[in-house]
Amino acid sequence: MAINEEKLNQLLGKFVTDFGATLQAGTIVIGESLGLYKVLAEADEPLTSAQLAEKTGTNERYVREWLCSQAAGGYVEYDVAGQKYFMTEEQAFTLANEDSPAYMPGAFLLSTSALKAVPKLIEKFRTGEGLGWHEHDHELFRGTEKFFRPGYAANLISNWIPSLDGVDEKLKSGAKVADVGCGLGASTVLMAQSYPNSTFVGFDYHDKSIEMARQRAEEGGVADRVTFEVSKAKEFPGGDYDFVTVFDCLHDMGDPVGAANHVRESLADGGTWMIVEPFANNQLEDNINPVGRAFYSASTLVCTPASLSQEVGLALGAQAGEARLEEVVKNGGFTQFRRATETPFNLIFEAKP
Repeated sequence: MAINEEKLNQLLGKFVTDFGATLQAGTIVIGESLGLYKVLAEADEPLTSAQLAEKTGTNERYVREWLCSQAAGGYVEYDVAGQKYFMTEEQAFTLANEDSPAYMPGAFLLSTSALKAVPKLIEKFRTGEGLGWHEHDHELFRGTEKFFRPGYAANLISNWIPSLDGVDEKLKSGAKVADVGCGLGASTVLMAQSYPNSTFVGFDYHDKSIEMARQRAEEGGVADRVTFEVSKAKEFPGGDYDFVTVFDCLHDMGDPVGAANHVRESLADGGTWMIVEPFANNQLEDNINPVGRAFYSASTLVCTPASLSQEVGLALGAQAGEARLEEVVKNGGFTQFRRATETPFNLIFEAKP
């Protein structure tokens, strides 16, 4: 078969781009961890590598090479005449402002930590065994929180909850809420801060995440109304919840139908279940795009192995799509299911018994 040289060169160009992006991820984690982006963004004028190193207490030669990589990647700007570096407003918004809804370093901390599981996953591919969430590098838990939190902060209170039938009003007057699969508690704490008359319980099977979630509640000033407990999604205690939430984790569960059934049984009369999942269309051909690529890759490294490590091991994957999710929820005993709203990265569903 003859090779089409033009198509080959296009493919090789893609490989070069991806090779650079893969390595760049590590440099972004370094820049965020050492405050390099933040200091550069807040500087009153462009800085030399020596000035940035001095301000951040780092080594100039390392910083110089780091700045070169950032300039080549388009994450900082280089002033040729002055041989200095600076950041545009857009670069600062996405790389230096942790309160920004578009803050992106968490995605790269998530990526670099997830990649550490590759040697284990090679063998899992052969055996079909799963790899539990708790078996990953510990930075994956922090990276996942950093990745999802900006989107939650930008949308959860202002858009997602108001899109549900009557839930915002219940939470304002005082409701009992369970946040299942809460991780480090970002979603739980955000809701508690916005709805002071309601009480919240966050559940997660990963004990280390629960320990950190309790710290987040203290730091967020809501520990008096928020508790965190270690529990699996099919077993979390309590009942008569007015509102139950699952954020970006239903697809990670080994038995999401069993979890759905338990959520249904735990709801009070008139209660609502909100399901937040990664954005996906129902068919693969409609997910062949940059967002689909990111989520399918994350699902290969983290989500699918996590589900396969658990009882049942349904392995929905992070691109399950609305039709498959509706099937799961209704198999769990719910009769009402609808897409309430969406963002480019998430689908938000409302389910009722």
